[in-house]
Amino acid sequence: MSALIALVIAVPLGVGAAICLSELLPMRIADPATFLIELLVAVPSVVYGLVGVFVLVPIVRSVGTLVASVLGWIPLFAGPVYGIGLLTAGILLAVMIVPFIVAISREVLLAVPHSQRDAALALGATRWETVWHVVLPYARSGIMGSVILALARALGETMAVTMVIGNRPEIAASLFAPAYSMAAVIANEFAEATGKLYVSALIQIALVLFGITIVVNALARLLIASMNREGASAA
Repeated sequence: MSALIALVIAVPLGVGAAICLSELLPMRIADPATFLIELLVAVPSVVYGLVGVFVLVPIVRSVGTLVASVLGWIPLFAGPVYGIGLLTAGILLAVMIVPFIVAISREVLLAVPHSQRDAALALGATRWETVWHVVLPYARSGIMGSVILALARALGETMAVTMVIGNRPEIAASLFAPAYSMAAVIANEFAEATGKLYVSALIQIALVLFGITIVVNALARLLIASMNREGASAA
């Protein structure tokens, strides 16, 4: 769920930023901006976690309290709001994976042949119509690959999520409620595991997480392969 929330937030922002950097902004501005965005990939996750604890948690607590007071009758936005919780973890993951999507998607968009753009413009298409109907369909398999890479990062993230998700082993309907991810369970409890049953349970969680990662990547490969076949048949 935290990875899903992160994708919902990060994919529109990341793809939109990649389009802006590759199609709209001049290169003298786009190249330095891309370099700064790519630097965010190298920031350690514990630093993101600290920023989440000291910056994001108070913001979510303040905004979430207002949202809960208005929409609290909806289980998805029910209180109480502690600041730490599933939504906070999802937002923090979105911040962490946006640079992946931006960097890879921009390179994919720049790889689209200029003849494709020139042909669309020559037929009378506007700049946005060219991007929407020509550039994005041509690059969709690469963009999908960037999204899958970001999803893999979100699924496997441990430290930053552990610091802001609340670490409460309960499933709640509210986005504001504290939660627990599989990676956080392993990181928090493996060093304190006593007895074979405890250790076996944590290893089983790790196997489930590993299995989910394999399934997601396999589905992504199938999706990208199907898109490539459709593109080849259309050509």
